[in-house]
Formats: sequence, C-alpha cells, structure tokens
Amino acid sequence: MRKLVILLTLFVGAFLLINVVYAQGKPEKQVLREKHSPVCAAPEKDGARCHVRVVVDGNGSPKSSTVPSGYGPTQLRTAYNLSAASGSNRLIAVVDAYNHPNIKSDLDKYNSTFGLPFFPSCSGSITNSSVPCFQKVNQNGLTSSYPSTNAGWALEIALDVEVAHAMCPDCRLLLVEANSASYSNLMTAVDTAVNMGAYVVSNSYGSNEFSGESFYDSHFQSAVNKGTAVTFSSGDSGYGADYPAASPLVTAVGGTSLYINGDYTYNSEAAWSGSGSGCSAYEAKPSWQHDSNCSNRTMADVSAVADPNTGAAVYDSVRYGGRSGWFQVGGTSLSSPLIAAVYALKGDLTAGVSGGSLPYGATANLHDVASGSNGNCGGSYLCTSVGGYDGPTGMGTPNGSGAF
Repeated sequence: MRKLVILLTLFVGAFLLINVVYAQGKPEKQVLREKHSPVCAAPEKDGARCHVRVVVDGNGSPKSSTVPSGYGPTQLRTAYNLSAASGSNRLIAVVDAYNHPNIKSDLDKYNSTFGLPFFPSCSGSITNSSVPCFQKVNQNGLTSSYPSTNAGWALEIALDVEVAHAMCPDCRLLLVEANSASYSNLMTAVDTAVNMGAYVVSNSYGSNEFSGESFYDSHFQSAVNKGTAVTFSSGDSGYGADYPAASPLVTAVGGTSLYINGDYTYNSEAAWSGSGSGCSAYEAKPSWQHDSNCSNRTMADVSAVADPNTGAAVYDSVRYGGRSGWFQVGGTSLSSPLIAAVYALKGDLTAGVSGGSLPYGATANLHDVASGSNGNCGGSYLCTSVGGYDGPTGMGTPNGSGAF
C-alpha cells in the first residue's frame, strides 16, 4: 500500500510539473505535444465550418478540466508586446453561427479566473455605450430570438469572445449570432456588426474556395467603405486556399506555434502545420501584394498563435463531446480574434483602408516568422515560411500594435 501511495505521488507530481512548465510558456522543447481535432463538422452546401481545434485524449475525446491549461491573457498580451496598449472603448464584433446560451456567464468565469475586472452587460445598445460592455444579438441585431444551440459552434464562440476580450479588456465586445452556418446568414450577421458600429469584425470560419464566391465580397466592401476592418481565419487544414480569407477586402490571418519565456516575453514562432495558405483561384490580386508566384490574391496577410499545442485556455459550459469546463484550443480561430483585437488596440483605421494592407507597410512592428511549413508546394513561400512575406504567416505576427 505504501509503495502504491509513493507511485501515485510521483505520478501526480510529474503531471503537475508538466502543466506548470507549459503554463509558463517555455520554449518548444518543453511543450507537451498532444493530439487535437476539429470541432465543427464539414460545411453544409453554401456554408462554412468553424476553424477551432481542441486538444483530445487518446480516445479522441476532448480534454477538459476544472483549471485552465494553455495560454491566458497575461501570457498572450506580454508575448505580443501589447500589455500597455489600450482599446479606448472601441467596438470589437465577433460573428459566429448558432447560439451560446451561457456566453456571458462563461466570460465572467474566464475573467474571474484570470483576475480580469468584471465586464458588465450593456445597459442599452452597445453602439452608444460610453463604457466597455458586452452585448449579444441575433443576426438582425435583436437581443432576443436567438438561434438554436450547437455545441461545436458554442466552443468557437467561447474562444472568440474570451480571446478578443483578453487581448483588449477595455474594448466594447459585440457577439452577433447567425441563424446557421450558411453564407447568406453569416454575411447578414457581418452586415449587422458593421451597421452597429464595429471598429473591427472577427470571423473564424470558412470553406474551400468556390466559383461565385466573390458575390459575397460586397459585404466586405461595405465594411471598407465605413472604415471597419474585417479579419478571417485562413483555415486549419494546411496548404490550400479558403474563402472568405481569400477575399482581398479582408485581413487573412494565418497561424503559428508560439513559444514564450518564463517571464511570458516572446521567444520564437514557427508556421503552424495547419495554417491555411495559398493562391486564390478566383480573387484578383490586391494592389498592396507583390509576391511573384501567385498572380491572384495570396493568403495570409498576417498571423498569430494557432497551434493547439501552444493554444489558449478557454472556458465553455456548453457540453461538447460530453465534456465542459476548461479546454485547450487553437486553430486559426484563435489567431483571427487576436488580430482583430490588435486592430482595436491600434485604432488608426479610416474609411477606404482595404483588406489587410496596413501590415505590409509596417514590418518593423511585426515578428518575421521564417521557419515551419504547412504542406507541399514545391518548396515555395506559398507553404513554407521564409524571411519576409510567406503564405502560412503572411508579413508576420504582432510586436506591439504599430503595424495595424
């Protein structure tokens, strides 16, 4: 019996040591590599899937716990040199499909766990709020008649809302829930976000490119006309172009593996193997892109952490795969709201600033990621990270907010 107790004590001690090392964000050689899986099902016809991925156990079931595992607000803000930046009550909108019935209480749990100040619900319309607050609306902008609940998209919503707030805690935060994952409903939600005064709209979903996709670009043109930035995750299946990230009117956000030091400062990054990138089959090349191996639009523009093994801690009370609580998640669903928040922290957008053009002129304020690959493209920069621009990581990752 005594031997059994000793063995159990040693096992628990080793487990806790691994988690402490990971929580402190040590470099790559000390990161525990684990399996992860996509959360959302394949997209329906004329629809999208969310790009969040969750760490799973040996049976493929999502791992959950009663305590956070993964990067938290202080680690992410410190690593990207954003600790002192303020969003000055700018409005970040998050667009997702379906409903998360408990998102406000889950955000409260996230804030209290990480020591962030209480974040109130808006007392009226978020558009006119003079103080930072949270509001949830349906795709038509109403604070009632929400869509049905979908467990996979609920985890996506928890990720988007919690990470956007973590990166910009003094921003207003609007969640717009589309009735379904069809592009017609999602684009209605994007229009609502823009019309409600969003400074930036974060979107973490997409599909393979398709003929006629540019029909939906008019929604993003409306955002550009109003001085609203729109971010889209580039995908989580590796090399290959995704829409709407392929639109030249949005910021396509790729993904990295992020390694930080014991004091949470930046150590290094590499292209995440799942980061979407490529040359669009249908979208024209914007004037601010000058890469040589793609005559059309190239993805991505910028990037941020997306590897689930260096992913974020997210709290979700909606049961996914029979589990609830704290999940460790990633995918370019993580990098998109993070970059959206950096846009809000900078606050220099004006009407007519198109797509992801701003970072191309401010490389001094970006970490140039020059290692890693997301697939096979003959060794080209379209799938392999190199110095300067490349497909998986774009122009790089935030080093402060100056590039946005």
